[in-house]
Amino acid sequence: MIALAGLDLTDRLVVCVGGGRVAERRIARLRASGARIRVVAPEVTDGLAALAAAGTIDWAARPFTASDLDDAWFCHTATGSATVDALVVDAAEARRVWCVNAGHGGKGTARLAAETTSDDVLVGVVSTAGADPRRSVAVRDAIADGLAAGRLPLRRRRRPLVGSVALVGGGPGPVDLLTVRGRALLAAADVVVHDRLGPTGVLAELGDDVELVDVGKRPHHHPVPQDEINAILVDRASRGLRVVRLKGGDPFVYGRGGEEVIACRAAGVPVEVVPGISSAIAVPESAGIPVTHRGVAGTLHVVNGQESPSPATLAALRDDTATVVALMGVSGLARFVDAARAAGAPADRPVAFIENGHTPQQRTIRSTMERAVPDATAHGLRNPAVLVFGEVARAELLLPAVVAQGEGVG
Repeated sequence: MIALAGLDLTDRLVVCVGGGRVAERRIARLRASGARIRVVAPEVTDGLAALAAAGTIDWAARPFTASDLDDAWFCHTATGSATVDALVVDAAEARRVWCVNAGHGGKGTARLAAETTSDDVLVGVVSTAGADPRRSVAVRDAIADGLAAGRLPLRRRRRPLVGSVALVGGGPGPVDLLTVRGRALLAAADVVVHDRLGPTGVLAELGDDVELVDVGKRPHHHPVPQDEINAILVDRASRGLRVVRLKGGDPFVYGRGGEEVIACRAAGVPVEVVPGISSAIAVPESAGIPVTHRGVAGTLHVVNGQESPSPATLAALRDDTATVVALMGVSGLARFVDAARAAGAPADRPVAFIENGHTPQQRTIRSTMERAVPDATAHGLRNPAVLVFGEVARAELLLPAVVAQGEGVG
């Protein structure tokens, strides 16, 4: 009968008999666990030879002898010879050393599990009735999928001595555009501090005991100032809780992620940043607008539309080969366009407004620099919207003209 156990092999000797490709792969796993490796084989792969030359592993370039196991904690044999592997297993059993027989798992005294990790959780799968590695791998993969999707619980029942903060970029909104890393961190979270935009639908999947803190901002309405958000993150992490700061887009693209990193580090709180798909790219993409396109635009300029255009932005707006994407720019559109026209941006420069990108309410308004403000007014353009200026916003670039006309062309 098989019993599954976790072995701490850190700085303990593992003897690996055989130096072929199977042995090389298994040795990589054993090295990752912190074991000291001794390979016993007349010949080894180039990779193992390089490790031996670098002093990373020991290599006894000769056939196996039983005395090779005298000081071993664990053994692995993969010689390609059933007879030799059986001799290694017998020698290991005589010395009470657990031994994996890669050639015939059912004839060893131990098995390497099919493993997957998520945060600080290691999951191993082994078969109990004879070795069945394919089945173990299939079960392992199913568990890995569940962990990555956040369907399996990961939160510790005991709080760690030190909490942590993860700034997770949630992407443009759909839950299935959230990264695997982000889903795993959410599944392990004790506290989620979230915005108004982004993949808020994932919050319904969290347990009832997860604290949800809504700090979402709306135009001209910031109920929770940034300093207070910083304080919330530090406070919860200082209690030993795992905190996820869930943002729309990417934390470092107008997400104030840098300020939150500084606040956490100043308080001695461990913090990591998980990238997300920025709406500056994803929202135009959802409307069939590539922010770069060979022969059309090779430069992308992303700006905060609430601010007056800088000289660099104005230069990009004049450049026929540049794309300018303005975020949070609906309220400042008139000022932005006036500055662009005064700086020499052409009146017929294509413009596109994508409102409620990646939602069922998404719509695209096509216009030009000259008509941008009246068209936005006529169509009742509202936040959230991404504004695209440049030749890539031309309706016929990727989409048929008949489709583009149905979008609302000014």
